[in-house]
Amino acid sequence: MDSSSDITAWRRTTRAELIARRMAEDPGVRAGWGAGIEKRLTQLLATEPPSLLGIYWPMRGEFDPRPLAIGLLKRGWQAAMPVVTAPKSPLEFRPWTPDCAMESGVWDIPAPRDGPAVCPDILLVPVVGFDARRFRLGYGGGYFDRTLAALSPQPVAIGVGFEFQRLPNIVPREFDIPMDLIVTETTIY
Repeated sequence: MDSSSDITAWRRTTRAELIARRMAEDPGVRAGWGAGIEKRLTQLLATEPPSLLGIYWPMRGEFDPRPLAIGLLKRGWQAAMPVVTAPKSPLEFRPWTPDCAMESGVWDIPAPRDGPAVCPDILLVPVVGFDARRFRLGYGGGYFDRTLAALSPQPVAIGVGFEFQRLPNIVPREFDIPMDLIVTETTIY
């Protein structure tokens, strides 16, 4: 791929194929993969003092981080979820608990309705694809990359996805930001 338009087309096609494969997978298999991811994240975060964990509302067969967050809330952690406040801008994070008031956001993704903007210490970021350098292929809107570029202080960014989503190279663009870690059902990169 030598041109920007070739890279854009490849990323669009690859994104669609990976999402279709994830959604076509048996829900029981995905649940097993999710249990593996949750186990690894639990082990990883067990050594951390209670912090503010940024999570996301799962869609299209993604790993569901809410049960992990609920367990951490019981141990003194706090959680936050992203809110799109304007197109093509960084996400804002608001406090989240299982019983907080939610509203339908962009793409009908539930988001906390109220609360102050907060900055996560650790941020779980869903991946559509990822490579060995820990760059992620997302949905193409650039929200998480803009957010990671804007947050201060910088959170520890942990990409989460399934092992089949690993690619030789996502052909990162100049605005793509690598994750600090990628966690799948089988390993931590």
